[in-house]
Amino acid sequence: MVRHYLILGRVQGVGFRWFVHREASELALRGWVRNTDDGAVEVVAAGPEEDLADLRRSLDRGPRGCRVDQVIEHPLAADEAASLEPFRIEGAW
Repeated sequence: MVRHYLILGRVQGVGFRWFVHREASELALRGWVRNTDDGAVEVVAAGPEEDLADLRRSLDRGPRGCRVDQVIEHPLAADEAASLEPFRIEGAW
């Protein structure tokens, strides 16, 4: 399964991408996380349904210091997973 998440709230500048990377890596998911220009965090993740459900619970909670107002979730086509690599942070220096 492949999911796209958009996390809204105070989610930039609080270690949210690193938190997502750690959570997704522990679940052995493939995909990426990145900041958006409008202050949100975007995630694409692929893996078993139960692992994606675990990731979703983590996204709802976030790391200490953040405030998650909303998580918008969309399923993606299964073929979207073909190009995904081990989970990474995009745009991190």
